[in-house]
Amino acid sequence: MGTLKSEKMFPGAFFFQSLFFFFFRIISRQFRNPKGLQRSLSNVHAAHGKYQKYASLSFRSDLSAKTMVFNVEGTLLKSYSLFPYFMLVAFEAGSLLRALILFLLYPFICLVGQDMGLKIMVMVCFFGIKKESLRVGSAVLPKFFLEDVGLEAFEELKRGGRKVAVSDHFPQVMIESFLRDYLDVNCVVGRELKTGCGYFLGLLEEKKKEMLNLEEILGKDSVISHDIIGISQLNSSLDHPLFSHCKEIYLVRRVDKRSWQHLPRDRYPKALIFHDGRLALRPTPLATLALFMWVPFGFVLALIRAAVALTLPYSMSIPILTFTGVKVAISKPKLSPSVLRSSKENESKKGLLYVCNHRTLLDPLYLSFALKKNFTAVTYSLSRLSEILSPIRTVRLTRDREQDAKMMERLLNQGDLVVCPEGTTCREPYLLRFSPLFAEMSDDIVPVALDTHVSMFHGTTAGGLKCLDPLFFLMNPRPSYTIQLLDGVSGLSTCQDSDKSRFDVANYVQGEIGKALTFECTKLTRRDKYLILAGNEGITCSQR
Repeated sequence: MGTLKSEKMFPGAFFFQSLFFFFFRIISRQFRNPKGLQRSLSNVHAAHGKYQKYASLSFRSDLSAKTMVFNVEGTLLKSYSLFPYFMLVAFEAGSLLRALILFLLYPFICLVGQDMGLKIMVMVCFFGIKKESLRVGSAVLPKFFLEDVGLEAFEELKRGGRKVAVSDHFPQVMIESFLRDYLDVNCVVGRELKTGCGYFLGLLEEKKKEMLNLEEILGKDSVISHDIIGISQLNSSLDHPLFSHCKEIYLVRRVDKRSWQHLPRDRYPKALIFHDGRLALRPTPLATLALFMWVPFGFVLALIRAAVALTLPYSMSIPILTFTGVKVAISKPKLSPSVLRSSKENESKKGLLYVCNHRTLLDPLYLSFALKKNFTAVTYSLSRLSEILSPIRTVRLTRDREQDAKMMERLLNQGDLVVCPEGTTCREPYLLRFSPLFAEMSDDIVPVALDTHVSMFHGTTAGGLKCLDPLFFLMNPRPSYTIQLLDGVSGLSTCQDSDKSRFDVANYVQGEIGKALTFECTKLTRRDKYLILAGNEGITCSQR
């Protein structure tokens, strides 16, 4: 009677009672299951002696002759969550709406278990994505994976001979480029995705129980001699076929990973110079929540900042922009006496030529605000919308040397000119090769070292809409620019050394800017960047 009475008073009581016990069972399972796995693995270790503690791997001196099979998410990466990487795929390869759906499903993904949660994330992130156009695995994810690599695990893997990476969760397209191109892994075995008519269906292929190309994956000599060592996480599944061929398996505990350090940038086997994507932060669940809460406000704030910069004079716009969070720091100009004299005495003849490294499309605009003067900016690529809205004059170069030289000569006769000889932007602390055309244009060259800082969005893209670059940069809570005007450099006509060429002048200016910013100088070009990030040479791509 009491039960019937309570149900009549509150019809949903039985539902909430069942829901409470459901959550209780899931939570209790999360706490009980790892211990059970640990006990079962301990029993296997006691019975067969195949499983070893990870710490004992450092005492092995014969790893160079061994094939090492390792689990990517269990041993190489410090974090345990797969969510940030799938969120990057949803946001960068999909859209903001796809990323929002994935975020809203995150609580449900945590409750349904690892296997079902993985299937949900794959469906949301990959369904309907064109296979040929998916470049997030090579252009976006390597940066975030490298920042999550454990130094201690990397050092042990580096000592091995042939390296084979195994993943029970990551699709092959997400991890292959990162492991092969940046960590020199010989073979990658991840999950395959189903496709149809050239599009991903958002479904995982079933795990293969038998490996048909065993010799190709592990190496013929290793299969014959059984010189194969496995590394996996203690509480993870070891049912992958490759681990059954391992003579010994070293198990990484959670306490081991907590003591690991992140792999420093200077220890990367291959330097990370180029990467694409809009997100500058690692999209953990909390960071993603902050992101979606900020986007509406940030969009309005970016429009206000743009309106202020485009309509108000410097005396009014600079204080207002500073109040909204935009930061510009400029060092005291260090122009040589000859350049200062030339700029004052020969104003009627030629203007100064400011030579900048290229961080975003807003480089000339920020320089204009910092110096509180108008000048003309020449650029290799600029969207039509950006040209229309720019408060300073912009002229697009044609990439024809003679034609561009004549145009720059004419513009210098009209006033000061700004040029970015790298020809494209670079986010990382590297300088691309400087085109030497500017060295022949003026005797009064002012090198300008630029650096930016963003916390949420990158203001550059290689494969996205370039017209949105300024908007994304201004959507950051506190976007900042650091501007350093360096000592003036003489052009070729006043060089005393007849052996100097335009390449020498260009390399000298690049080196001076690199020293000021502590950036590394490279010989890479715009073509190299776009081949890596967009799969084209960066010339015929539409400037949308």
